[in-house]
Amino acid sequence: MNAAQWVKMLDLAPHPEGGYFRRTSTSGRTFRRDDGATRPLMTAIYYLLTADRPLGKLHRNQSDIIHFFHSGDPIVYWLLFPDGRLERHLLGPDPLVGHRLQLTVPGGIWKASVLEAGDHGLISEAVAPGFDPVDREMADAGLIERLFPAHWPQLSYLVGRGGS
Repeated sequence: MNAAQWVKMLDLAPHPEGGYFRRTSTSGRTFRRDDGATRPLMTAIYYLLTADRPLGKLHRNQSDIIHFFHSGDPIVYWLLFPDGRLERHLLGPDPLVGHRLQLTVPGGIWKASVLEAGDHGLISEAVAPGFDPVDREMADAGLIERLFPAHWPQLSYLVGRGGS
């Protein structure tokens, strides 16, 4: 299947970070955070990066997220930790060449995803506690450049400044 077929079959819509998505599950059970906010115990989505929407922009979530690879071409994940460590992971179909079938990103870690080649990469994400848009922070170019100057040349295009 190609990207357009996945978008139609799974009824995906454009995602604010880039790519396409659809929420597939929301737990009926809830979790009360230390700040009093209530979230579902878990949520899940399909997430698709395509040749025309290849970038999931740099952002961080308060919740932990597990990414599960399903189909298509490998997706590069960039993880930026508070201590300045930058990691690159490849989510894809072939563990024999170093692809990962799943990747866990702890809450509070900056992350971005990129389809560097090919037609599409399809994954699912499980978020616990469940996702709420107020728990997501999109990266500010000035802040990332100031806090992580050594990584800025690699990261600039992931926040929408200095590249595509």
